[in-house]
Amino acid sequence: MSALHNLIQRPIITEKATALREAANTYVFRVAPRATKVQIRKAVEAIFAVHVKSVRTVSVPSRPKRQGMHQGRRSGWKKAYVALRAGESIPLIENI
Repeated sequence: MSALHNLIQRPIITEKATALREAANTYVFRVAPRATKVQIRKAVEAIFAVHVKSVRTVSVPSRPKRQGMHQGRRSGWKKAYVALRAGESIPLIENI
């Protein structure tokens, strides 16, 4: 079970994610960079006991970061848009 929890790192709670949740029953998660759509689907279904309709993924690129004369890059990450079947929800995220 911990392998599934390593795939789904945390939910993303932003204005856009909240609007998607309310309008299209779509939840947004930060996931492991090597996670596939099938792995994400199985992990969400197992952890939250819901039925997933579709999964879309986005690789967020790294960005330059600078503090004075020191410069570097923030690491890139991956997020997943998980659409659930009609009438289902994830109650843990709904209450945030």
